[in-house]
Amino acid sequence: MKFVMVPGGWQGGWVFDAVAAELRGDGHHVEAVTLSGLESDGPVDVDRPPNLDAHIDQVAEIIERSDAETPLALCGHSYGGMVVAGVADRLGDRIDQLVFIDAYVPDDGDSCWSLTSDSFRELFIAGARADGRWVAVPEGLDPRARPHPMASFVQSIRLGGNPTRALARTFISGGPWPGSPFVPLTERLRNDSDWRVHEIPVGHNIARRDPRGLAAVLGALPPDFN
Repeated sequence: MKFVMVPGGWQGGWVFDAVAAELRGDGHHVEAVTLSGLESDGPVDVDRPPNLDAHIDQVAEIIERSDAETPLALCGHSYGGMVVAGVADRLGDRIDQLVFIDAYVPDDGDSCWSLTSDSFRELFIAGARADGRWVAVPEGLDPRARPHPMASFVQSIRLGGNPTRALARTFISGGPWPGSPFVPLTERLRNDSDWRVHEIPVGHNIARRDPRGLAAVLGALPPDFN
């Protein structure tokens, strides 16, 4: 199986390095994405922050150039859930597994801003106070983290609601943690027969705190359980 992995806010594809190593060791292919504007090196146009649409376009291009014969799992962590939801709405026929890793699961018209908790809204506003365009890196993140484009947090997603076929959907919860917007979502999805729910109770940054456990859950996904 090929895994395309989309990180959450402020982070790059490097956050999945240890998970990717585990999966590759078991024979899987992994492409971990660094979303535009979050690159650790190279030029960033500070006056034109990318929005959610730009990130969806970026990941959609990766899916379109992937081998259509290889089963594909599209995985998003946190803000990355917004991105993978948009890609799946557009290219559902190319995806076998859609995985949300302690991530936002939007409906049409939702945004990261509308779905998150008050504590994160306050963090976004405080972080963007300097220029209103970029949200500063919160304390405690990896030194490779970069300011995140505010536009991508506040733009509403447009979903058609008519995927080509039903996708296998999995939610991986990090369990309760202070300020988490995902606890009610986890409980709702547990009672939804269209979802599989796993819990790795290590907090929000599952890929960093338990890469082996996350890789084990991902590696055990069937190509398609529908």
